[in-house]
Amino acid sequence: MARLLQQVQSKMFIFAHRRALGLLDGEYGSLFKGRSLDFDDLRAYTPGDEVRDIDWKATARHGSPLVKRYVAVRRQTVLLVVDTGRNMAALAASGECKRDIAVQALGVLGYLAHRHGDVVGLVHGNAEGSRTVPPRSGEDHLERLLQDVRRSAVLDGGPSGIAHQLGHVLRTFSRRMLLVVVADGLLPDAATEMLLRRLQARHEVLWFTVRDAELAGPGDSDAFEVADGSGIPAAIAADPAVRAAYLQAGIEREQRRQEVFRRLGIAEGGAGGSADVLPELFALLERHRTRTSRGTGRTASSGRPTFSEGPQHAG
Repeated sequence: MARLLQQVQSKMFIFAHRRALGLLDGEYGSLFKGRSLDFDDLRAYTPGDEVRDIDWKATARHGSPLVKRYVAVRRQTVLLVVDTGRNMAALAASGECKRDIAVQALGVLGYLAHRHGDVVGLVHGNAEGSRTVPPRSGEDHLERLLQDVRRSAVLDGGPSGIAHQLGHVLRTFSRRMLLVVVADGLLPDAATEMLLRRLQARHEVLWFTVRDAELAGPGDSDAFEVADGSGIPAAIAADPAVRAAYLQAGIEREQRRQEVFRRLGIAEGGAGGSADVLPELFALLERHRTRTSRGTGRTASSGRPTFSEGPQHAG
């Protein structure tokens, strides 16, 4: 079986320059506040870096700004909370399977955690139950987590119900950690919103949505709803009025979801294809840092990296 982590790493280097990956790594490093740090090395200054991190003596010798980079002494815990119900076996906006996009996002975040010496755990499942893999370090452990997600999200699996996984986390984990929730286009109801409020009070929470496919177009075969098996005949799905109404309903649903997460103070992002995962994760981490900085009275700005499809040369 092909190693999923190797596939994730390959896509990371296909879709991003080395500088962009460095910025993504820096955004991840800003997630945890108050950790003890040791000096690691120097790197070129990029917009958004703290001025206090500039090494002025090294800058004078080098002729351009250099900042100090640090590594964490104390490990942090990242808990991946994933919907592996049958909704995640459906198609995403890109035509890829949602679980493959979820694996890509989880693999990138898990790899960043591994680089920073943090431990990663997993809670996944559906409306019928949850499964926990305790936090550990190492690439072999991360590979196991990714394989678990891919193996569990199947069309004949249980119905999706991320609220069950959120409730499991709330009952099981009391120590503060970073929760990264990956689900499909869920609009949280009142009960789920209350769960998220309680989790947000105890942990740092990020939410990543794998976006749904659009209605089938002209010439496509009939589509069906994975959640309940209901069908949508291609002739009806191709009707311009139906497509326009479907599109408008999706826009309104997205606006309501964004409002829920704004109200909760939780950074939310998402992708509809694997090519979008890196830029969307960077935007998600940046959004989280900005909200955290506002809450502590600090200002935050960042140079947005450029991610593009096609082989990239390090430079």
